[in-house]
Formats: sequence, structure tokens, C-alpha cells
Amino acid sequence: MSNQHAPQAGSRREFLKTSALAAAAAAPYFVPASAFGANAPSNRVTLGCIGVGNQGFPVMKRFLENDACQVLAVCDVNRGSSGYKDDKHVYGREPAREEVEGYYGKSSESGSYKGCEAYNDFRDILSRDDIDAVIIATPDHWHSTMTVQACKAGKDVYCEKPLGLTIGDQQAMVKAVRENDRILQTGSHERSNPNVRRLVDIVQSGALGEIKRVVCNVGRHNMISPGPGWKPMPVPDGFDYAMWLGPAPDAPYHKDRCLYRFRFNYDYAGGQVTNFGAHSLDMAQWALGMDKSGPVEVEHVYADFLPEGSLFNAATYTHFRCTYDNGVVLDCMTGVPEVRCIVEGTEGSVRVENQGRNFFTIAEGIKSDVCGSEVPDVYVSNDDHQRNFIDCVKSREEPAAPVEVGHRSATVCHLGNIALRLGTKVKWDPASEQIVDNKEASAFLNRPTNQSWNT
Repeated sequence: MSNQHAPQAGSRREFLKTSALAAAAAAPYFVPASAFGANAPSNRVTLGCIGVGNQGFPVMKRFLENDACQVLAVCDVNRGSSGYKDDKHVYGREPAREEVEGYYGKSSESGSYKGCEAYNDFRDILSRDDIDAVIIATPDHWHSTMTVQACKAGKDVYCEKPLGLTIGDQQAMVKAVRENDRILQTGSHERSNPNVRRLVDIVQSGALGEIKRVVCNVGRHNMISPGPGWKPMPVPDGFDYAMWLGPAPDAPYHKDRCLYRFRFNYDYAGGQVTNFGAHSLDMAQWALGMDKSGPVEVEHVYADFLPEGSLFNAATYTHFRCTYDNGVVLDCMTGVPEVRCIVEGTEGSVRVENQGRNFFTIAEGIKSDVCGSEVPDVYVSNDDHQRNFIDCVKSREEPAAPVEVGHRSATVCHLGNIALRLGTKVKWDPASEQIVDNKEASAFLNRPTNQSWNT
């Protein structure tokens, strides 16, 4: 990989030597305790936000609204630009720093606040002893590396979904969380959606009778790919492209490779199967009681790909079928709405769609007295997904979507992509977490990583 746009290793190492002094210098600018109500500074969870783009910026804002925590630092390889999902939005580390300081400044006596550092390299956040936890909302290909290093640095982690780029990446994340006694919340926020909890409640109560089939939707591509013959572009000023690539294969820069559009390229993500599937398939896994397991077979039904040589190489329209050991069949396919889960039983069906905004039951004879808080293993939350994470960082209890849950749900997505890419049927052993008797498919469990970024 070219080092033309790589960060200066010497300057980073120099920073690490002086980070303690930098943190001390920032101390006078902490928001006064009065701005946080009952949450005194000593009780607040301190945060560093890594990746403040299309998803990370709004997530950071939701944490800002939680007076039980305080954002001390942000990190992004993009200094600041438009070019995300909505071109009206300007994201990156400097807009994020301004957002944090503007928010806290409203509550300070002086009306201003200068206590948020903005970094290009995530390791600068991990080196700070005054940061308790990190929010990781980078492209998927960075999730495992950052999570493992954060856990080793003693940080708790809120990691956006899907948990990792590969099943092997996710296994490494589970190991790092448990070996270092960390809290990890997967950003599968439907786990804190009351409508989704209601669906799980009904299914697990037995009110639908014997469960036969589940149907899950994932969205279609919502961006247009440059076609075969596309040309590389100059790297924009303020964008550290070498660090953006990181462990991914070296590749020429194009604006449609990065920012929001990364998710349509298999080098960095898994298309809409892992994007929206991390929600709809997570609902299914939860409802079926498969948080510690998964299907035993995943089969290609249909997949449509762009012409060879297009910048986007993830399947555009998809349909794969999963079979569980108990005989339940799950069909996951491209459709509208983007996120939908329908569970069908012998006595009726129940569905939730549009990411939980609409909820319908289609099951005659369901009695309300068989659905409720007495049903085991149904998480009940009185607040949102971010607050649940902060509460668990303090209590050291398991969050709504712990690392194993994020891993198992995303595993179904990854297995679906493997079957689609190979046009085949994949047999899966949920206990050993290995593909059975298929070397070609097993090769997708891990991917080679480029370590030239790690200087």
C-alpha cells in the first residue's frame, strides 16, 4: 500500500508520550456537574467516538443527550466533508468536535466549551486513561481490529452492527471481550424496541402454536455504482485514505468506495444482507430462541450481481433460505419494507416491520394472558439502546445485545452471503461454528488482512 496518505507514525508516537499531559490540560474545560443533574462528574462514563460519519454522528448525538456520560474525544479519518448518504450532511471529526463542544457549551456558565479532542488515529483515543468506553461506528472491516484493541486497552465498547466483517472476525471479538472482562453492546437497536419485544413475547409464549416458517426482508441497494471502466480519483484534502483502508486490500481511491457507499463492496461490508439483515435476522434469531445457536443449513435461492468490473460488487437482489435443526425454515430476501420479520405458526402469525414502527398480529385466538413478563428470556427495557449500554458499563451486567448475540445474528447474514456468492448450499455446525465439508465456503470464514497501516 502506498504511504502517500498514511499518518505520520513519528508524530503519533510523540502524541502517545504526551497524551497524559494533553488530558490534564483539558481538565479545566469539563462540563460543570450542574449540567448533568444528579450525575456528578465522578459518576459519568467518559466516551470516545470512533467513526463519526453517517451512522456514528447521529449515535454520538444520542449519547450527548444522556447525562450519565460525557464525550471527551472523537476520531475519524475524514477531517470533514459532505458526500455521505445525504449530501446535505457534513460529517467527520471536526464537525463532530464542534457538535460536542456546542452541545456542552449551552450548559456551561461561559456559554462555551473546549474539552473535546479530535483525532485521526483511533489508537490515540485508546491510549487515554481518562476514557472509559468507545463507540465504534466505522465501516465493518474495521470493527474487529478496533474492538479487540479497545478491549485490551481496558475500554468497554458500543459497536455498530453488523458486529464484524467475517465470522472469524466476530469470534476474535467475542474472545477479546470475555478475556478482558469488557462490556460490549452491539448496535442492534431493535433489541430495545417495544414492538419487537412484543413479537418475541408472543412467539416464545407458544401462542402461535408450532413455529413453521420465518420471512425476513432486507433492503435493496439505495446507491448507484460506477460501472465497469470507472477511473480512480484524487484523494480529497483532509481524508486519510490509507488509514480508511486499514486492514482491507489496497485499492485505488474513488469517492463511491468510501463514506456511506462502503457497504456495497465486499472488501468492507456485506451489502444490504448484513446492513438490514443485522436487524431483521436478529429479530428472527431472538424470537426463535437461537441467541446461542443458528441454522444448520443455508441455501442460495437467488442473487443478482452488477456487471463484473463495477465498483459495487455486493449482490443487489438476494434470496437465501435457512433451515434450523428443529425444522423451522427462514427465507431472507430483498424486499420492501427494508426491515421486516414475519413469524408463522400453526395457530397464526405475527410480524413487525419498518424497523418496529408498525406492528401487526395476524393470529386468531391469541390470548393476552399468555403473553407478558412471565415469558422467560425476553429482555425488557424502559429506555433506549444507548442508555442500556451506559447502565451496563456502570453495573457490569450484560447489555440488551451482548457480543455473543451480535455475533450469532450477524453469522446468519455472513452465511447467507457465502451461499449467495458461491450459488450453493452451505451446511453449518452452530456448536463448533464451522462450515461442514466445504473448503471453498470455509475460505470465507476469514479474510486476509493488510497490516501495512499498523505502523
